[in-house]
Amino acid sequence: MHHKVGHYAFVGGVLIAIIAGLLQTTSIFFAFSILLLGVVVGFLNISVKEVTPFLVAAIALIVAGTADFQILNTLFPPLGTVINSLFAYIRLFVAPAALVVSLKSIVNLARG
Repeated sequence: MHHKVGHYAFVGGVLIAIIAGLLQTTSIFFAFSILLLGVVVGFLNISVKEVTPFLVAAIALIVAGTADFQILNTLFPPLGTVINSLFAYIRLFVAPAALVVSLKSIVNLARG
């Protein structure tokens, strides 16, 4: 059962992040939903053997998302703004999942 909930949380989070990013919305509903789904994914989807690959991928996504794509607006308006918005929502989804996975990993390491 946990696997299905985690799977749906992941798919839902990605879809909502993409939709919110494309719409460039500032809706608190979208933001809170994405954040909550990220927490659920962190708790339910990442096994012990997946911790390192997940955290590396999360770091890569978060760092890539800090790039400013506004320069693309000079070539293809408003592409840069849309990409920045997409990355903002993807970061909002991935960051809480990474935090939960990191904390779970630290707890497991402390237990020995």
